[in-house]
Amino acid sequence: MAQAVRWNHPLSYLNSDGKRHPVENSFAAVTMLLGLVAVISAWWPGLHVLGSWTGLAGILTGAWGQYISATTGERFVTIIGLGAAAVGFYLGVAHGGLVP
Repeated sequence: MAQAVRWNHPLSYLNSDGKRHPVENSFAAVTMLLGLVAVISAWWPGLHVLGSWTGLAGILTGAWGQYISATTGERFVTIIGLGAAAVGFYLGVAHGGLVP
């Protein structure tokens, strides 16, 4: 029952193999952040430039993060962020594109 009271680090889900992956975790976190910004800014058509650029950056970081990921947790977070970034990018382009 010792595992019930053991404190787990918040990144233990991402580092499920017991090793540290600072670069891969950073790509997963940045992809998630860019995806959230892109999908939230997609709600307002006037923010199409912000949504388009952050979505494009999220797609690129998510693709590279998938390429270098080491654990299933990193892949899961990256795919969720990548999907959100893609939705934000496509809606931003539909509302006006990358330029004002």
